[in-house]
Amino acid sequence: MLKGYIPPFNATVVQKLLDQGALLMGKTNLDEFAMGSGSTDGVFGPVKNPWSYSKQYREKRRQKAQGESEAADCLIAGGSSGGSAAAVSAFTCFAALGSDTGGSTRNPAAHCGLVGFKPSYGLVSRHGLIPLVNSMDVPGILTRCVDDTAIVLGVLAGHDPKDSTTVQDPVKPFMLPSLTDVNKLCIGIPKEYLVPELSSEVRSLWSKAAGLFESAGAKVIEVSLPHTSYSIVCYHVLCTSEVASNMARFDGLEYGHRCDINVSTEAMYAATRREGFNDVVRGRILSGNFFLLKENYENYFVKAQKVRRLIANDFVNIFNSGVDILLTPTTLSEAVPYLEFIKEDNRTRSAQGDIFTQAVNMAGLPAVSMPAALSHQGLPIGLQFIGRAFCDQKLLTVAKWFEKQVQFPVIQLPELMDGCSSVFENEKLASVSLKH
Repeated sequence: MLKGYIPPFNATVVQKLLDQGALLMGKTNLDEFAMGSGSTDGVFGPVKNPWSYSKQYREKRRQKAQGESEAADCLIAGGSSGGSAAAVSAFTCFAALGSDTGGSTRNPAAHCGLVGFKPSYGLVSRHGLIPLVNSMDVPGILTRCVDDTAIVLGVLAGHDPKDSTTVQDPVKPFMLPSLTDVNKLCIGIPKEYLVPELSSEVRSLWSKAAGLFESAGAKVIEVSLPHTSYSIVCYHVLCTSEVASNMARFDGLEYGHRCDINVSTEAMYAATRREGFNDVVRGRILSGNFFLLKENYENYFVKAQKVRRLIANDFVNIFNSGVDILLTPTTLSEAVPYLEFIKEDNRTRSAQGDIFTQAVNMAGLPAVSMPAALSHQGLPIGLQFIGRAFCDQKLLTVAKWFEKQVQFPVIQLPELMDGCSSVFENEKLASVSLKH
């Protein structure tokens, strides 16, 4: 729909980075209009996860299967901001921006072994972000270490006169303190997140991480988010309703693709939208318009808004009870091969991919996915930390402590490693030297 379109202005987040001397290298691939959890529906084709080519994964694959095609080997990068995750993971850049509506930054971060951060709603300006769901969208940050995320967030956070939903209070740039002990921390483990579909590896890693905090002196308790089971359905209703409303602007008149049909305005609209949108986008527009019909509005949209309030209150109650951070999985499993992923339709996959992540967006809370360990296949597994609204600095401080404990391994890309082994030895230093 937007092929060849050149925006007349920069998004606030882009402009803020340019003002601080950042170099923009280009745009990254994603699911069309950010609708998906695999980055397989982009107009440029699917995003390939750099870990598909890593030494860690290839060695494990060699032991398992001989003679399989490259396509069978290729893993999804997660979505919808998979291109941004792949770019950071493959060492093309230090940081990339994504968008996070239901987990679209954290999901690819988990699959690509990165730090994927979703700020509190209202902390970072949405001006210039193509809207998917205005009430949940947040620009996300993808980096290889927590300190880099803090640097980028320090640049992006704060009030923007062009976005009335941003915070009014001035936000000071911050350096993350090094947390020496976690004695005073209370970590909550939501029991509703222990779903049957969760892979055994992610489950055991989740409990290991909880044990790590406990053995370091933190208080780890089981908590309940009673409305979790309704959240994915509630999210689907609200998401598609806002999508239907937001996508109405792409009508072939002002900008973007326009078809050649000139019989009537209606025919031009219809043909433009049929040609310009893929099946996934059209499907969500249809669902959303159904939920917003006069006869359905009360039963679907209004009811979903009420459920959303209950979900947000679940989090408020937990944080008010003395819990500092919630620890959950980010995804059900590690990255799956592309050919396996596309066996199911986008909607089913999105419901599975967003299961642990979308409730945070409905509640407007900050969350970060941290790479925790490699699976037995040699692929990254991420865990998610959820914080209280606008306590982003505290959340990242705890994430930094966790990062230091787990020492997640650097991706080993043979082609790159031959040419610049010294860079890889200094990779940890490179990220650190940015701070000074």
